[in-house]
Amino acid sequence: MYEIENVLRDYAWGSTTAIASLLGRPESGRPEAELWIGAHPDSPSVAHVPEDGTRSPLDALISSDPEHFLGAESVAAFGPRLPFLAKILAAAQPLSLQVHPSLEQAREGFTRENEAGLDPHAPNRNYKDDNHKPEMIFALTPFEALCGFRPAAETRKILQHIADSLPEGAHPPTLVQSLLGDLAAADEGAGLRRAFERLITGGQGVAEETALVVAALLSGASHEPYQAELGTVISLNEKYPGDPGVLISLLLNRISLKPGEAVYLPAGNVHAYLHGLGVEVMASSDNVLRGGLTPKHVDVPELLRTIDFHPVAVPMLGAEKTVMDQELFRPPFKEFQLQRIELGPDAGPVPLAQAGAAVVIVVAGAVYLDSPKGDLELSRGGSAFLAAAEAPVNIHRVAGSAEPALAFAVTTGL
Repeated sequence: MYEIENVLRDYAWGSTTAIASLLGRPESGRPEAELWIGAHPDSPSVAHVPEDGTRSPLDALISSDPEHFLGAESVAAFGPRLPFLAKILAAAQPLSLQVHPSLEQAREGFTRENEAGLDPHAPNRNYKDDNHKPEMIFALTPFEALCGFRPAAETRKILQHIADSLPEGAHPPTLVQSLLGDLAAADEGAGLRRAFERLITGGQGVAEETALVVAALLSGASHEPYQAELGTVISLNEKYPGDPGVLISLLLNRISLKPGEAVYLPAGNVHAYLHGLGVEVMASSDNVLRGGLTPKHVDVPELLRTIDFHPVAVPMLGAEKTVMDQELFRPPFKEFQLQRIELGPDAGPVPLAQAGAAVVIVVAGAVYLDSPKGDLELSRGGSAFLAAAEAPVNIHRVAGSAEPALAFAVTTGL
């Protein structure tokens, strides 16, 4: 078992307080958006190697003996790399509207951009690696997001409500009328695609019409019963005035997760996290195609090839109960699963759900991990990497600690 130090990403949309408060450490004074826990080569965790007292980037440590650290089954399925990346994510402002490619799209796109000689760090690069990036988010606080296309008929109701709420004698913006027509198509997926494409390619015309819609909403037009959806339009426009993502938000499911709830996001699902603190887990990739709400590069043709335009129900992910009523979240992806482990004053040891390598992070109290090969104590904010060869591992609450312990563990879904 290796205690690890993790890399903090200070993206501008991050909270200045949430991660520090969760992990019980001083605030840095900068936005703290994501704490990366894993072996992604862009920001690998650093392992403390007890055998010789040295420190090693986790990806380098794993590459020294992949089968020992990952297990033969994981290496056969995913290659000699840790197949998942865990993060603590703290959004104080909306993230970009985005979608992730399938494994086939990622491999093809990565090869194509390499053959074209595109610099790996070029701002117009779409594919940073050859992997897909399915993901899940577990809410630690109330968590707001946009996630997948809602049925076209539901968006038409919202757009018609906007049109009907305008002052008497005012004509609905042309864009609203056009979107209503797009979404009336007999082929729902085709209609959603037309509406999305109209917004993402509309340029200055969309910006001007978005301003008209927002002005109407701010002038006293009723928001009921669509307060969340229309409030999101107004708040997104404050941050990104005239951006196509402002009205694209109306095409998407607007969700509010309670603490303890989770959703999963497969390839092709258009989404944007709006606000909240959560544990995010994904396949180990940094492939993101953006579709608005960002000053960064937006490749519209590649975006349109990647999106799944079929409406979906919100992909909620329920917990399975394991021994001692611990919770296990198993999305339909083999790269990862998430275990939530809560240890009260009288709790006995909990077996770690481990298939191959695992990482653990403690967010309350103190725990110790024990296996036939050793043990490791972690206090609040501490984290560890567990080699596949370390299993089986039990997690205990440290006796005499003043508060219940809460930890999260990530391993593969094999």
